[in-house]
Amino acid sequence: MTASTPLHFYAIALGSNRRGRHGSPRREVMAAMNAIGGALAVSPVIETPPLGPSRRRFANAAMLIESTETPPQLLARLKGLERAFGRRRGRRWDARVIDLDIILWSGGAWSSPGLIVPHPQFRTRAFVLRPLRAIVPRWRDPLTGRTIRQLVALAG
Repeated sequence: MTASTPLHFYAIALGSNRRGRHGSPRREVMAAMNAIGGALAVSPVIETPPLGPSRRRFANAAMLIESTETPPQLLARLKGLERAFGRRRGRRWDARVIDLDIILWSGGAWSSPGLIVPHPQFRTRAFVLRPLRAIVPRWRDPLTGRTIRQLVALAG
């Protein structure tokens, strides 16, 4: 890293509801955290009910990382990790070994083909907000100005 390479902070949501080569969904989430690296903080892994037609419970967590990657560069790396963990593209809401999403980044809002930060649905998803509250309760949503703690209270 050079003096001109900016350092960014990212909040990443992790989820799994299918066994993979690392074991249970909880173990898949923990292995993904290790694979991502750069962790400044990690939330506890929580179990949540499925969203959509899936019948399997999810293991969900969040992590705060630091990286010199731009949002598209980090997204490409996360998608590569999903593939390496055995995630296959298919039906939306289907069972998955790992799901990795950029929720927030220190640069505020970002929009490019295939990537919107903050994640468009994060404000209404308790399975994302609760783990985020454990690690970055005062981080403000750049679009609403509300803290993660406030968003959790609003989401119920």
